[in-house]
Amino acid sequence: DKKKSKKSNDAAPAIVDTENAMSEEDRELKERLETCVSTLINEGNEASVTVPIRLKALDVIVTELRSATSSMTSVPKPLKFLRPKFEVLKEHYGSIGGDEGTDLGDKELLFLRARLGDVLAVLAMTLGKHDERESLKFKLKGTRDYETLAKLGDNAAAADNNLGSWGHEFVRSLAGEIGQEYNARVIAGADPEEDEPFQDLLGMVDVIVPFNVSHNAEAEAIDLLIEVQRLKKILELDSIDQNNYRRVCLYLIKTADFMSDPDDYEEVLESAYEIFRKQKQYYDALRVAIRMGNEEVIPDLLDECSEDKLMKKQMCLLLGRQRINHEVEGDDDEEELNELIGNEKLSEEFLKVAQDLDVMDPKTPEDIYKSHLAETGGFSRRRDASGAQVDSARANLASTYVNAFVNAGFGQDKLMTPDNDWLYKNKDHGMMAASASLGLIQLWNVEEGLAQIDKFLYSSEDYVKAGAALAVGILSSGVRNDADPTLALLDEHIRGDSHVMKCASCTGLGIAYAGSAREDVMELLLPLVEQENSGPTTMLEVSLAGLALGMIYVGKCDDDVGGSIVQRLMEATDEELNHSHAKFFCLGLGLLFLGRMEKAEAMLEAIRTIEHKISKFTAIVLETCAYAGSGNVLKVQEMLHQCAEHLTEEAEHQMAAVIGIGLITMGEDVGAEMALRSFDHLLHYCELPVKRAVPLALGALNVSNPDFSVIDQLSRLSHDPDAEISQNAIIAMGLCSAGTNNSRVAGLLRQLSEFYNKEAGHVFCVRIAQAMLHMGKGLLTLNPIHSDRMITSGSALGGILVLVYSCLDLKSTLLDKTHYLLYYLTCAINPRMLITVNEDLSWRPVTVRVGQAVETVGQAGKPKTITGFQTHTTPVLISTKERAELGTEEVLSVSSVLEGIVIVTDNPDYEPIESSS
Repeated sequence: DKKKSKKSNDAAPAIVDTENAMSEEDRELKERLETCVSTLINEGNEASVTVPIRLKALDVIVTELRSATSSMTSVPKPLKFLRPKFEVLKEHYGSIGGDEGTDLGDKELLFLRARLGDVLAVLAMTLGKHDERESLKFKLKGTRDYETLAKLGDNAAAADNNLGSWGHEFVRSLAGEIGQEYNARVIAGADPEEDEPFQDLLGMVDVIVPFNVSHNAEAEAIDLLIEVQRLKKILELDSIDQNNYRRVCLYLIKTADFMSDPDDYEEVLESAYEIFRKQKQYYDALRVAIRMGNEEVIPDLLDECSEDKLMKKQMCLLLGRQRINHEVEGDDDEEELNELIGNEKLSEEFLKVAQDLDVMDPKTPEDIYKSHLAETGGFSRRRDASGAQVDSARANLASTYVNAFVNAGFGQDKLMTPDNDWLYKNKDHGMMAASASLGLIQLWNVEEGLAQIDKFLYSSEDYVKAGAALAVGILSSGVRNDADPTLALLDEHIRGDSHVMKCASCTGLGIAYAGSAREDVMELLLPLVEQENSGPTTMLEVSLAGLALGMIYVGKCDDDVGGSIVQRLMEATDEELNHSHAKFFCLGLGLLFLGRMEKAEAMLEAIRTIEHKISKFTAIVLETCAYAGSGNVLKVQEMLHQCAEHLTEEAEHQMAAVIGIGLITMGEDVGAEMALRSFDHLLHYCELPVKRAVPLALGALNVSNPDFSVIDQLSRLSHDPDAEISQNAIIAMGLCSAGTNNSRVAGLLRQLSEFYNKEAGHVFCVRIAQAMLHMGKGLLTLNPIHSDRMITSGSALGGILVLVYSCLDLKSTLLDKTHYLLYYLTCAINPRMLITVNEDLSWRPVTVRVGQAVETVGQAGKPKTITGFQTHTTPVLISTKERAELGTEEVLSVSSVLEGIVIVTDNPDYEPIESSS
């Protein structure tokens, strides 16, 4: 034992005589402890050493240990000196009660054993063997003795059983051992549902958890409860109050990302939801409910905050942002609340922000292309002069889209609104796109927009008429209007005979009612899905109707829609399933289960019975959509596994798997970073089809977030010799920078338009990317994740997926006749503004700080939530990775997250700082 003490003594190892190296007080402490130990175990078996004297000796040891273990910066002295005596004390502990009978009748001896058990538990924390969990065993035995004492009526002694008095480190180490012991018992066959086999452990958990919560270690408390699968106990704690509920809930919500089991995931969020409700934080409770996809609780939550009218309005604004189709009934302000959920004021507020930031002037496509900056300007003009076609149809089509996206929501432009000339500079589907672009320009402004579009609905040209029908749908995307114009106007065309009209109307309905789960719209579209006659045009109608249904019922797991789509896939001929647009039909099915995890299992089984290569593709689309944004590691591994096979033909399912990796890890930072590394490997080692999908997955992972390294990677890929890789990379650059006006990306895209000036397909892609980059003159975003990166909007993600999946086969979609699928992006378009308003929703400019968001989960104290901030006066624009906080104490915000429209109230406790004269 001499050796041991020498090692543990932190003095210079060269000094052999450890006794002399100690200071006076250390030596005194060591001797005192050694005397106590020999008295306690009564080495000489003297009769005069009675139990009370032994207790006194033990008391000295306990006091020394307790005063020392409170801080764990260095090895505490008493622990160091008691190390050599650990085995002796263990033997003695075993002998107490061994001689005197096990149920010690003698209270004092029992108390002695209980306290010695505690001391050994503390010593075993550093000395015990790792796998034997000695510390826990001694503590459990000690606890049993204390319980016996309490039964015998010795409450003073029983009160001494206080975990906290041994310091934090001991509690932490015990918690770790409890988790291990629990797992060991479960493996040994105990039923985790029952409390019986774990009675002793749960007794200690009930002590440790409140101790941790009241000492600012909420994270450790939650971890322990998750370890022993008893998270619900957190709801019974009294120690969660208005000072710490935020930290508890933040930790719970962030932990949910790492729960691979759907039931655990549900339970973690459910706990956060309940805590928010108890604290009367209904807005936050609503955010958690939306995150769980639990829309049934919305009416209850709105009823519960019946007194707080402002909170209600704020909640309705959130429902509007998430495009949840909820009708408030039986409320005094029901009309106003329903207007907020229906986004009826969105256009008005957006235009006010545009005026405030002075960007109302319409922009032309040329303002975006800036072709006068092209270095090869001289040459290209001379070449044009030599008889080449000046106005190509595809260039005009590109300009139509650029014009539409750049002026989206502004209600005025220079091509479409002044006169009809531009319309006739296009042909066929180009005309359709041009008249549909009116819908995007007038976005959200239903009243005025309809007046402008109306004249085209009665045009003699079918394509113009179809475009106008689509425009009606685009116009009312996410906006609820009492008159319901979209359904009224498109109803007849869906039932009509014209193929073009049917396609346009399906798409229009899909965009207008995305996420609304309206049954009347479903009944209109289902006959199109189920139609039997097989012509080349039929499958396109079927696919577009299926896609529209997927968008309308996004994430709703509706049986009727799902059943019809699967049924149609099973009955389809091979020729139909080989149709270039059949994959949109599959995507419609995937969208139905977006983010719904295990609820898609039954459908997956049904899909696997289809005998066609599309069944593999559909299964992966369905699975990746179901786990979208869940960060589920096991699913990511499955998808990587799919990509490992080297296929050059029939590899659509691998492309879907690559996009799936981006989808699953989106919205969860750790997973997203790891996915980026996997994409590098895929680019190095996989076949072409997989490589073609990588840029799209990168784009989907960083929507409206032009991260330096990602843009760099895409810029390299955009010069790839393979045309499809480079085209996808170009579109992905647009997706990453959507609505940011990022100057670096703008420069790269201008260079690309020169680099590829002879490749019509590439130029078109560059134009579309430029349209996304400058979308809404930089006031809009496509990012589907909002509310402080907590909630994913299903309809927005659906709109992005339509674009991504159409890029898997650009030649037959965007570069062919169905380029109007681009308009599905409308579902994802949202203003990226922060407006502060008064109680009556009139503007109230307030100073706010906007900076890079910082992760504060599980940190002690009150950490800063943003870094590198600038102070602005609202309205301000907030980009994807940024967060805003109020810069003044004069007002309080009703919502806990500053995004979109935020109601602020006067702070009753605010005292203005007296300015010194």
